Amino acid sequence: MTDLNKGNYMYRPEITVVDCTIRDGGLMNKSNFSMELVRAVYKAICASGIQVVELGYRNSKKLFDPKEYGPWRFCDEAVLRDVVGEKKGDTKIAVMMDSHKADYNDLLPREKSVVDMVRVATYVKDIDKAIKIEQEARARGYQTTINIMAISHTIEWELDEALQQIDKETEVQACYIVDSFGALYSEDIDYYVQKYRKYLHNKEIGIHCHNSMQLAFANTIEGIIKNANWLDATLCGMGRASGNCATELLLGFLKNPKFDLRPVLDVVGAHIYPLREHISWGGEIIPFQIAGMLNMRPDEALKLMELPKNDPARNNYRAFYERSVAPGED
Repeated sequence: MTDLNKGNYMYRPEITVVDCTIRDGGLMNKSNFSMELVRAVYKAICASGIQVVELGYRNSKKLFDPKEYGPWRFCDEAVLRDVVGEKKGDTKIAVMMDSHKADYNDLLPREKSVVDMVRVATYVKDIDKAIKIEQEARARGYQTTINIMAISHTIEWELDEALQQIDKETEVQACYIVDSFGALYSEDIDYYVQKYRKYLHNKEIGIHCHNSMQLAFANTIEGIIKNANWLDATLCGMGRASGNCATELLLGFLKNPKFDLRPVLDVVGAHIYPLREHISWGGEIIPFQIAGMLNMRPDEALKLMELPKNDPARNNYRAFYERSVAPGED
C-alpha cells in the first residue's frame, strides 16, 4: 500500500495546475458566463497561485454562431483584456482550440495578445490538424499543449502513431490523457501514462479526468503518483455532464506552499456553487454515471437532464440504462 505522506506525490515543484472552469464549464451553458463571474474566477485563480487559467475556447465563428454561444467560446482579444485589466498577474492565460473546429489564423502574434498558451484538443483521427495548429501557434510565440480526447475510444496502433508524431513534430509543454467519458479506472491511468512515457521525450504528461464514476479526483491522484505533472481541474468540478476533478480538492491534496486554497473557496461559494440552481453537473447524477459505466458519450444523458423536472422520463433511470445498453431496441 502506497503511503502518500512518505512519497513526493503531494509536493512536487514540477507540478503545474491548470484551472479549466470557464472553458469546460462553458460546455454546460454554451459559454454564456457573465463578465463579473469570469473576472472573479480569474482573480481567484491568480490569487491562489495556480499556474494556468483556461478562459475558454478560441474556436471559429464560421462554425459557432456568436448569437447562440457566449464570448468564452471565442475568447476575442478585447474580451480577454476586459477580464485581465491593466496589470496581468503571474498566472498564464490559456485558450483551447479544437483541431476540427478552429482556425489558427484567428491567433494574433503572441506579443499582441494577453494569451500565453494555446491548448489544442483533438481526436486521434485529427492529429495532423492538431499538429498544424500547434506548429502555427508556436510560430506565433505561444506555449502549447495537445490534449488527446476520448482516450478510452482510441485504437491502440492509431494512438501509438499519434504519440510518435507529437514527439517528432511538436514542442508541446505537455501531452494530455483526456478521459472524456469518465470511463477510466486507476489501472487505465497507469497504462496510458506508461504508454505516453514510452513515446514522448522531453514532454510532460497531462491528466484531464471527467467524473462520471466519481473517480476524477482519484484518477488525477493516480496520475500524480505515476509522475504526470500537468493536472487539469475545475472549480466545484464544474464541466461537461459529470464534470471534472475539483480544483479545491486538488489544491487541498497538493502540499505546495505556493497554492492558497482560500481565494478558491471564496469564488466557489460566491459565484460557482450558486450556478447549480440552473445548471446540473456532477458525478452524483445517475444518467452521467451510466454513461461513464458504459464508456459512452454523455449526449443522451444530457438530453435526459434537460427534460422538465416533472417529466417522469427524466428520473426513469432504468429505462435510460436499457436504451443505452441496447440502443435502437425497444
